[in-house]
Amino acid sequence: MSLTFFRRTVFALFCLSLSMAAQQPFDFGGLTWRMIGPFRGGRTIAVSGITDQPNTYYFGGVGGGVWKTTNAGVTWKPIFDSQPAASIGALAIAPSDPKIIYVGTGEADPRSNVTYGNGMYKSIDGGQTWSHLGLTDTRQIGRIVVDPRNANVVLVAALGHIFGPNNERGVFRSTDGGANWQKVLYKDENTGAVDIVLDPDNPDTMFVSLWHAHRTPWSAYPPVNGSGSIWKSTDNGKTWTQLTGNGLPDGDLGRIGLAVAPGTRGQRGQRVYALIDAKKAGLYRSDDGGKTWILAGTDRRILGRLWYFCGYSRAPTGASSGGSGISARLTSTRRTPMSSTHPTFPSIALLMQARRLKPSRARPAATTITPCGSIRRILGA
Repeated sequence: MSLTFFRRTVFALFCLSLSMAAQQPFDFGGLTWRMIGPFRGGRTIAVSGITDQPNTYYFGGVGGGVWKTTNAGVTWKPIFDSQPAASIGALAIAPSDPKIIYVGTGEADPRSNVTYGNGMYKSIDGGQTWSHLGLTDTRQIGRIVVDPRNANVVLVAALGHIFGPNNERGVFRSTDGGANWQKVLYKDENTGAVDIVLDPDNPDTMFVSLWHAHRTPWSAYPPVNGSGSIWKSTDNGKTWTQLTGNGLPDGDLGRIGLAVAPGTRGQRGQRVYALIDAKKAGLYRSDDGGKTWILAGTDRRILGRLWYFCGYSRAPTGASSGGSGISARLTSTRRTPMSSTHPTFPSIALLMQARRLKPSRARPAATTITPCGSIRRILGA
């Protein structure tokens, strides 16, 4: 068959198909959409579970809204698609009422490909409906904590604009479920709050980390960043005191990830962890509620790209088992090694796309998961 004959045949068949389509229009009314791939979930930094519902989890994608599973991740349902914001930076479930969900839009992990949100949202029916709570100009929200005794008391760590200065950043507190907000901690127009944790044994005690992160349109990696600091509150977030020295690293600090270990309150105070990006970077530990610190860990696997991976979580059982949300090396279901920052098979489990997993007490081993799909446990830290 000559090339000319082949081309003429293809052209004739094409014309015939057009003619048939014009005479017999297709009816697409009976067709429905289905997912055929790709199956990569993308970055996720907002994950939460329900203590007495071990199969129920929520996660928020940095560009894909909020999702819910009730069968431990076998299937997921999008529950935020009706809202105008797609980037999710933080998600928290009220411990006293799991139907109440707070969502902060705009991721606070400032990669070069980062988008922004439009403030806070709340659901009082498990994600079926949502209401907007303001803080519209915060753009990037790093963390949310809800008082376990009162679902109306909520604090938000807002990083603020990532490409320029703005005033709506820092720590915001509400006592009426988000109807009104009070700015309770603010440094300047370039510095925001990136992490906030409360003492599980005394929710009136809280710790927050401030951070200056600024992206320029002409640079790729990493952002301009510094001015990191740790602050403590003992009155439920109303007032704050900066923690300095006494074992904390010298010089300009970068991003700081925080965690408080449950069940460690003694005569000296609570055990607190801080993963700090600094010239002397590492995992720092305080056994007296932040008064003094020691350098507890410098494993290189937890020190990579701290401006991006700087998160830390504790297992809900005991003080000597925990998880660092930075990097690790694990094996996929195909027994192929996965790198610490770019997994070969990122779609093995959507839960492996999240940096921080709040586990149910029934399954405390699931502690911490990083944005790019890697898990790291530190025992005895």
